[in-house]
Amino acid sequence: MVAFWRAWSIWVVTVATAAAALLSNTLYPLPANLASQAGSGLNGVVGGVFIAAFATVGALLAWKRPGNPIGWLLSATGLAYAAGALNVLLLHFHRTLTLASWLGWTFLLGIGLCVFVVLLFPTGHLPSRRWRPVAWVAGAGLAGWAVGASFAPTIFTDSPSPPNPVGVPRPAGDLLYAVAAGGGLLIAIAGLAAIASLAFRYRHAGTAERAQLKWLVYAGALIVVALVVEVLLMRIMGTGTAANNIQNALSTGVIALVPLAIGIAILRYRLYDIDRIISRTLAYAIVTGLLIGIYAGLVLLATQVLGIHGAVTVAAATLAAAALFNPVRRRVQRRVDRRFNRARYDADQTVAAFAARLKDAVDLDTVRADLATVVQTALEPAHVRVWTGGRQPAEAPDAARTAARIASSSPSNGSFPSMRSPST
Repeated sequence: MVAFWRAWSIWVVTVATAAAALLSNTLYPLPANLASQAGSGLNGVVGGVFIAAFATVGALLAWKRPGNPIGWLLSATGLAYAAGALNVLLLHFHRTLTLASWLGWTFLLGIGLCVFVVLLFPTGHLPSRRWRPVAWVAGAGLAGWAVGASFAPTIFTDSPSPPNPVGVPRPAGDLLYAVAAGGGLLIAIAGLAAIASLAFRYRHAGTAERAQLKWLVYAGALIVVALVVEVLLMRIMGTGTAANNIQNALSTGVIALVPLAIGIAILRYRLYDIDRIISRTLAYAIVTGLLIGIYAGLVLLATQVLGIHGAVTVAAATLAAAALFNPVRRRVQRRVDRRFNRARYDADQTVAAFAARLKDAVDLDTVRADLATVVQTALEPAHVRVWTGGRQPAEAPDAARTAARIASSSPSNGSFPSMRSPST
C-alpha cells in the first residue's frame, strides 16, 4: 500500500500539471509572439499523451514492482517533462519568456533519467560491476546539467538568452556555462554506453530476458523509422509552422511507445508475442513497399510506354496491386518468419519429431524431459509443468497424438500453464 500511494500520488501531480497546461493553452490562446514557446494545439495534445504514457507506466511498475527502480525512474521522467510543460502556465500568467524559459532544462533532465532506465533495463540492476562507472557518469551529467542550467547568468536553453532570475552574477557565474555543457556531454556519452549495454545483456541473457530486450529494441527501431519519415517530411513540406508541428507530433508520439514497451516487458504481459509483432511489422512493411513499387511501375508503363492516360490506368493499377496483396503477403511472411520468428515457424516440425520419438520411448523420465523441452522450444511459455499418471503401454501412440495435438493448438503467448503426459 505504501508503494501504491507513493506511485499514484506522483502520477496525479504529473497528469494534473500536464492537463492544466494543455487546458490553459486551449481556453486562452497565447499571443503570436509567445505562441511558438507553447507550441500548437496538436503539439500540446501529443505532448500530454507523451507525459501521461511515462507517468502511467511508471506508476504501474512502481506499484506492481516496487523493488525495481525502473518504475520510479519512469515516474520521475514524466514529472520532469510535466515540470517543463509548466512554461505554458507561466506564459499565461506572466506573459514573459523569462520564468517560462527557466524550466527548459527539465527536458534534458528527463532524457538523463531515461539513460538510467536503459542502463538498468529490465532487471533493475546493472549488467555487471564493470558498468558502475557509466552510472556514475550519468549521475554526474545530471547533476552538472541541473546546477549549471539552473543558476547560469542567462537562460541559454532559449535564443535569444534572457537573464536568469536566479542566476549567479558574472564572472563567477560564467563557470556554470561550462558545468552545464559538460553535464550535457556526459549524459550523451552515458546514453551511448547504456545502449551498448543492451547488446552485452542480450549476449548473456536467457530466453525470457531476451524477449524483454526485444520489446525495447523494437520501440527504438520505431523511433529511428519515425526520424527518417520526419526528415522526408521536412524535404517535402519545408520548414513552415504546420510542417514543424506535424514532425514534432510524429516523433513525440512514437517516443511515447517506449514506456509502453518497457511496461509490457517488465510485467511480462504477452511477453513472447514480440517475435510475432516483429515478423508482422517487417512483412507488412516489405509488402507495402513492393505493392507501391508495382503500382508505380504499372502506372508509368501505361502512361509513358503505352500512352494510355486517364482514370482507367489508375484503376487498373490499383486492382492489380490489390489482387497481388494476399499472394505476396503469404510468401513474404513465410520468409520473414524463417528469420525472425523461427521457433514458431518450426513448431509443427518440432512436435511431429517429438511424436515420432514418443512411439519408441520406454523411460518415463526421458519422455517427461523431452516433452518439457519440446513445449519450451515450440511455444516458449512462462512455465511448464508435466503430470504423469498410470496408463497401459499400449496407449502410448494415442498419447503421442494427444500431446502433439495439444502443443500444436496452443497459443505462443507465454501463458501455457501445463501439459499432461501419460506414462508409456
